[in-house]
Amino acid sequence: MDPREIDLRDIEIFLTLSAELHFGRTAERLHISQARVSQVIRKLEGQVGGRLFERSSRTVALTFVGRRLRDDLQANYRDLRASLGRAARAARYGETGLLRIGVTSSSLEDIRPLLKAFQTRHPNCSLQIEHVHFGNPFGALRADEIDILVSWLPVEEPDLVVGPVLYEEPFMLLVASDHPLAEHESASYEDLADYGVFGTTSSDPGNRPPDYWQSAAVPFASPSGRAIPRVAHADNFQDMILLVAAGKAITPVHAHAMLHYSRPDVAYIPMPDAPPARWALIWRRGGETDLIRDLAATATTELARPNCSPPAQAAEDQRAGSR
Repeated sequence: MDPREIDLRDIEIFLTLSAELHFGRTAERLHISQARVSQVIRKLEGQVGGRLFERSSRTVALTFVGRRLRDDLQANYRDLRASLGRAARAARYGETGLLRIGVTSSSLEDIRPLLKAFQTRHPNCSLQIEHVHFGNPFGALRADEIDILVSWLPVEEPDLVVGPVLYEEPFMLLVASDHPLAEHESASYEDLADYGVFGTTSSDPGNRPPDYWQSAAVPFASPSGRAIPRVAHADNFQDMILLVAAGKAITPVHAHAMLHYSRPDVAYIPMPDAPPARWALIWRRGGETDLIRDLAATATTELARPNCSPPAQAAEDQRAGSR
């Protein structure tokens, strides 16, 4: 197979079909005809000298050869697209550059001092902030839609680099204001097993957060070993808080949530047995740039300075004032 005879569009079609395993959905997703998908697959199979997919009237499945080609192409294709994207942004923004920062947090206040310090060092660099859905936390980074991500730890992905920790904050238990736990001074993971929490909405493992990442915020079992059931689902925090207020579920949340989502129909209860959440900078392995390195270096420098209002203290101050 001569790599000079393959174009990027053919690779995109092959990889999309490898994920969808359906010619119609692949064509719809890429806005091309189903005949075009079939034509490209036949072309690739001719170049490889073997079948890439087993096809029947009901199913499409990758062959051994197809799986091997998919595994080899995925990372290279992603890196190549990222390289082309970086070149295009360099052509548009010049040496001053553009840095696209994704945040899974609801608030920018916790990283605003970092952004301000970075802008002081790079006054002409354009910063673009994107909200990243916690249901698919690493997808935007891998798709080169952002350059760097602010995420809670742990992150144990071989293609991602974990940079400096920016800050820590405690967990609070979010419950309806008329929930039995609302009058408690504190709550524990054992309480989650009694009432149930939110779960992920996607059945596709490639389009949902890994279990270890979810369990860092909401464990799947209590310390005594009882299962913590997933009894409700929400696509975003706004939907989640409405369902909590309606009594559909309870959920641990990061402390900054009570600063920005204070409502009379919900209550935030401290969880002293929960380890604090740690937030860090994350970027693609092999995708590091001068701007990413400088942001990480700025974060390390800023961490050495006292923070007058970290999320943990600010949340505690607000809770104390509401008593």
